[in-house]
Amino acid sequence: MTSSGIARPAGGAARAVTRTLSDDPLGGTVRRTVLPSGLRVLTEAIPAMRSVSFGIWVAVGSRDETGPQAGAAHFLEHLLFKGTNKRGALEISSEIEAVGGETNAFTTKEYTCYYARVLDEDLPLAIDVMCDLVADSVLAAPDVETERGVILEEIAMHDDEPGDEVHDLFARAVYGDHPLGRLISGTEETVTPMTRRQIQSFYRRRYTAPQIVIAAAGNLDHAAVVKLVRQALRGTPLDTDPASPAPHRSATPAVRTRPAATVVEPKETEQAHVILGCPGIDRLDERRFALGVLNNVLGGGMSSRLFQEIREQRGLAYSVYSYASQYADSGLFAVYAGCAPGKVDEVLDLTRAELARVAATGITEAELARGKGMSKGSFVLGLEDTGSRMSRLAKGELLYGNLMPVDELLARVDAVTLDDVNALAADLLGRPMSLAVVGPFDESAFAAR
Repeated sequence: MTSSGIARPAGGAARAVTRTLSDDPLGGTVRRTVLPSGLRVLTEAIPAMRSVSFGIWVAVGSRDETGPQAGAAHFLEHLLFKGTNKRGALEISSEIEAVGGETNAFTTKEYTCYYARVLDEDLPLAIDVMCDLVADSVLAAPDVETERGVILEEIAMHDDEPGDEVHDLFARAVYGDHPLGRLISGTEETVTPMTRRQIQSFYRRRYTAPQIVIAAAGNLDHAAVVKLVRQALRGTPLDTDPASPAPHRSATPAVRTRPAATVVEPKETEQAHVILGCPGIDRLDERRFALGVLNNVLGGGMSSRLFQEIREQRGLAYSVYSYASQYADSGLFAVYAGCAPGKVDEVLDLTRAELARVAATGITEAELARGKGMSKGSFVLGLEDTGSRMSRLAKGELLYGNLMPVDELLARVDAVTLDDVNALAADLLGRPMSLAVVGPFDESAFAAR
């Protein structure tokens, strides 16, 4: 990707810098503008579409919180929809819905996203509303108390979903007290005492122009989008002095993980939920393309080894799959299964045996071809949606520091060899495995393992 630096004319005033990043035959024309404040705007023009997806991405997530702040990023995400100096909560939602659009937001461990999808003719409205709520929310005290109740209900609802809870339990087993091991939502103990002042401080310290990427994809004109963004942000706290964009999150030092452990959450459920896995690789690791292929072969679809062995041939579980999560400085690789409590031992034995088999002998040429085809097909099919294209722009800028052209990404997958996958499998699947279990058990049930 081109440099993120800010050019300044002879008079000393900063100006926006615009570059064309790609004119991809499999995509649209991608342009990038760095505003004087350090805020970046990326667009992909797709004239054949009649809609536009518009997103504001902030390089702040739950891992940026201290222990007492746990849940602040997610709390803030809720509050920004409650009202600004120009609009109340009802106006924010009704203005977008009145034109048939949709808006939402989500918080992850490393970033937060606010987005809208509208008809192309309504993009100016979407830009004005979304920039307003991200840049100039008031965080009124009554709204803090209202949303506190909503979030506590959300936490309680999550606790009633053991299939979701087990993933958080597994992250805690691997990362312990590190922020990557915490719940994105926070807990009742951290959310209940959180004050408006604490959230306001988090908002103004973290939501700065250099930390923000705005991305849009669909039937649009880049220059018009930049102009509308600048108008919408004029006079807000994001209309700041010249600065350079923040660099993407560093991969060093690497996150320290805990020794392999077994963590059990006793719960009277009809089905046991188990995750077996280990620390993986970070998102800039060159082996990430081989990991995508390996994951597809092991548990990435109905033709995968684990699905065929555990569900199709033995009928031991309805849901079984593998997955990889990657962060700036760490990652996870894991296998999930939901099964009857009495079948847990057999499912775990089969899973361990399959992982050990692949670690020792690798995969076949036919599996390599199928795994690569799955990776390429799922990526290209995702380009049919403006939301996916918008996300790709933002993640490329925010997480990777560059936007890999579609052809190059497909070529990187094609370049993965059998030796690449088998070497990664020997390393990754040979690591000590942690186990997370939610179900009618106690720790002693797995002590021998």
